[in-house]
Amino acid sequence: MVERIKAFLKEVKIETKKVVFPGREELIGSTWVVVIFVIIVSFFLGIVDLGLTKMMQNLIR
Repeated sequence: MVERIKAFLKEVKIETKKVVFPGREELIGSTWVVVIFVIIVSFFLGIVDLGLTKMMQNLIR
């Protein structure tokens, strides 16, 4: 069992060395994509919520 753990940790160390972190420009670009996407989705969900609210109000009356 101990040998399996050692082998696993050795593989983790090897794989960790393969990790490539994004540069500053790529990180900033990706961040803007996420921010814009979140804004678009929040507007969409707000419109859907407003529509469902109006529909439920009409059903209750």
